[in-house]
Amino acid sequence: MKNSNVLKTILLISGLIASGIGAAILFAPGAFYATYDIELGGNFSLLNEIRASGGALLSSVILIISGAFVDKLAFTATVVSTLLYLSYGLSRVMSIAIDGMPVEGLIQAAVIEIVMGLICIFALVKYPAMQK
Repeated sequence: MKNSNVLKTILLISGLIASGIGAAILFAPGAFYATYDIELGGNFSLLNEIRASGGALLSSVILIISGAFVDKLAFTATVVSTLLYLSYGLSRVMSIAIDGMPVEGLIQAAVIEIVMGLICIFALVKYPAMQK
């Protein structure tokens, strides 16, 4: 079965969101985190650790966007996107429960991540034929 346009759109949007965030974390971590009132300073080890997560995020994007164009990758791409967004969003919820409320921008990020993860779950349920 060919991927539906809805599934392709979900994967493209998911990939584009993650690519923007991943690129910002990898190439401009100070500016990106400053938007959330997080000061990274000159801690080179912290910058190294943060940039690595940006690179990992971008590598996930390659698979997610590929799933929009290569039918055989659609299921795997949707699973990766689901896990990526729900792991970020639910980890933020756990942090709120343990550590307290962050700035509003991080709460908004959690909501967007959880919604995107739920949209990907919808795609997994709606398009089960892509598993074949």
